[in-house]
Amino acid sequence: MNQSLFNYIHQFAGRSPILDGIGIFFSNYLIYFLVLGFLFLVLVEKGPRRKLYRFAEGALTTILARGIVTELIRHFYYHLRPFEFYGFTPLVPESGASFPSGHMTFLFALAMAVWYANRKWGIVYFLLAAAVGIARIYVGVHWPYDIVGGIVIGVVCGIIVHQLLKPSRVALYPPAEVKS
Repeated sequence: MNQSLFNYIHQFAGRSPILDGIGIFFSNYLIYFLVLGFLFLVLVEKGPRRKLYRFAEGALTTILARGIVTELIRHFYYHLRPFEFYGFTPLVPESGASFPSGHMTFLFALAMAVWYANRKWGIVYFLLAAAVGIARIYVGVHWPYDIVGGIVIGVVCGIIVHQLLKPSRVALYPPAEVKS
């Protein structure tokens, strides 16, 4: 199933310069706009302590998901990337282990932090992060299971950090504003 789904999505690569450009943008550059959007949400938060809390939640979540959990898994488990397995040149350069997707762990951890700050923007972040995942398959650098693994790690780390920060959140926000 992993290879079949990869082949289905990746079969469209190289057929259209416009589609390839969109795939490359989503797979490599959209992440920067999502980080800027997160920083904007931090800046519009009321008060310096709340700003610091929102920034800390996003930073700790992404550090845990991408910087610690993903790297631990990659240290003990190496999985070839699709272009290495099939022997083709991907649309974007990439190296290292395939599983789990570092982009997905980072983006879904960030999306969780945004979700807890603002549900509407959280939905947008989840959708854009999922589009990045599809684009990473399209350009030939990830398997679908890499994407799913990254999503799970990002979401779980987001939930863990949010729960660990609950005492700080309760101190900063009146009970009516506390989002569990």
